[in-house]
Amino acid sequence: MVQDMEANPHHILLQAQDDAYHSEEEPPPFHENQEFDFGLDNKSIRRAFIRKVFLVLTAQLMVTFAFVAVFTFVKEVKVFVMVNTWTYLVSYVIFFVSLCVISCCGSVRRRHPWNLVALSVLTLSMSYMVGMIASFHDTDTVVMAVGITAVVCFTVVIFSMQTKYDFTSCYGVLFVCLIVLLIFGILCIFIRDRILHIVYAGLGALLFTCFLAVDTQLLLGNKELSLSPEEYIFAALNLYMDIINIFLYILAIIGRARGS
Repeated sequence: MVQDMEANPHHILLQAQDDAYHSEEEPPPFHENQEFDFGLDNKSIRRAFIRKVFLVLTAQLMVTFAFVAVFTFVKEVKVFVMVNTWTYLVSYVIFFVSLCVISCCGSVRRRHPWNLVALSVLTLSMSYMVGMIASFHDTDTVVMAVGITAVVCFTVVIFSMQTKYDFTSCYGVLFVCLIVLLIFGILCIFIRDRILHIVYAGLGALLFTCFLAVDTQLLLGNKELSLSPEEYIFAALNLYMDIINIFLYILAIIGRARGS
């Protein structure tokens, strides 16, 4: 019987598997450096992504506020835009089309150089509109608005990158607030009250300051929501629109308060 058991192929197979299991070498211990190296690669990619976004954003803001300076300090340009207000509508149409292309066409905003071309068209059209709006205000009002916007945006960006609170979890609430603000803006068109317009501009500046905090944390990649490193154009566009809206609302607050 012993010979039969030893000659049984099934018994031999089980015995071979058991010997192989016991003779198998133990896997090498896990080193923390392996996880650290992988995280380091992610951090380096994220840092390069953030650096690229802020370079694009800096170029956009320099172009926009160069337009604002020309439209504010050059008298001939101020007279031209006040006479030819139709140019604002043309620039708005160009801005809206380019915004739709970048937001809705992922293949365009990820493909070089078409993403930069679309962003350049959007930046130039928005810069013209912002410059034209600034031309209807006093020079002191515009300078004050630029200074306040710079301080507010710098503070919010630094705070958003340092705090442990996740502002991206509030994105849905902010979107609902944006819809309410749009309805409030339509109401202000029909009600010509200076105090009401100041309140509307204050709420708008506060809302887009919160959006700036959210969009800043989207760059970090360690919150509830994050952007892909390929979406640097879209990320720069989000920050750019937040800063421009903050500037326009602050300009409206100061302008209404000073009666300009």
